[in-house]
Amino acid sequence: MPRPLIGITTYLEASARYGPWDVPAALTPSGYHEYVQASGGTAVLLPPDDPERAAELLTRLDGLVVAGGPDIDPAHYGADRDPRTGAPNPARDTWELALIRAALEDGGIPLLGICRGMQALNVALGGTLVQHIDGHVEAPGVMCDHRVAPVAGTRYGALAPEPTDVPTYHHQAVETLGRGLVVSAWADDGTVEAVELPGAQWVLGVQWHPERGTDLRVMRSLVETAATARAAVPAPAAAPAPAPVA
Repeated sequence: MPRPLIGITTYLEASARYGPWDVPAALTPSGYHEYVQASGGTAVLLPPDDPERAAELLTRLDGLVVAGGPDIDPAHYGADRDPRTGAPNPARDTWELALIRAALEDGGIPLLGICRGMQALNVALGGTLVQHIDGHVEAPGVMCDHRVAPVAGTRYGALAPEPTDVPTYHHQAVETLGRGLVVSAWADDGTVEAVELPGAQWVLGVQWHPERGTDLRVMRSLVETAATARAAVPAPAAAPAPAPVA
C-alpha cells in the first residue's frame, strides 16, 4: 500500500532569487513536509490556485494540511482591520478557504489546520478572530513554548490526554467559534489552542506549530486515518484479457 499523499498549502514569496532572476516562488517551511514524512505520509506542496479547482484537487489527495503564515484578511470574517493586523494576501486567503470548504463538503478527507490554518478553518465555518493578543511569541521571529491543556472527550484529548508544552508563534486567536466546532485544548491564559469538528470526519486545528517540535501524535493520527480511507477504496477492476487470435 503506498504511503498516504498529504497536501500542504504554500504561499508565494516575491523576493526569491534564482540565479540572475528575481521571481516569485511557492514556499513553505521545510518543517511541514518533514513532519508529514516522519509521520508516515508522502508530502506534496500545494501552491495557490484557482479556488474553483479546489474540490477536483482533493480527489487526488488522501489528507490536507493548511499551513501557518500571515494574518487572514479580516474582511473574511466581517471585521475592520486592526492596525496590528498584517497586509492581506488575497490569493492565499481565497485558495485556502476554498480548500477547507471543499474538504468539509467532501466529508471524508482528513484535515489539519496549523496556526493560521486553524484560524482559516474557524473563519471558513463563520467564526471570528481576535486580531491581536500578547504573550504567544518570545520575540519577533522566535518561537515561544507554553503549555496547552486538552479537553477530555475530544479527538485531541484522546491523542494527548495530558497537558503538553508546545512551540507557538502567533498574535491572533479564535474569538467566536465557527459552526459546529468545539474547543479541544486551552492555554493557561484562556486562549483557544485547538478546535475540532465532532463526527466521523477527522478535522482538527491547532494554534501551535507541531512541525517545529518532536511530538508526532497529531500528524500520525491524520496519516493513519488517511491510510485507512485509502485502503477502503476498492482497487480498479483488471482489464479483461484479450481474446485469443484464431
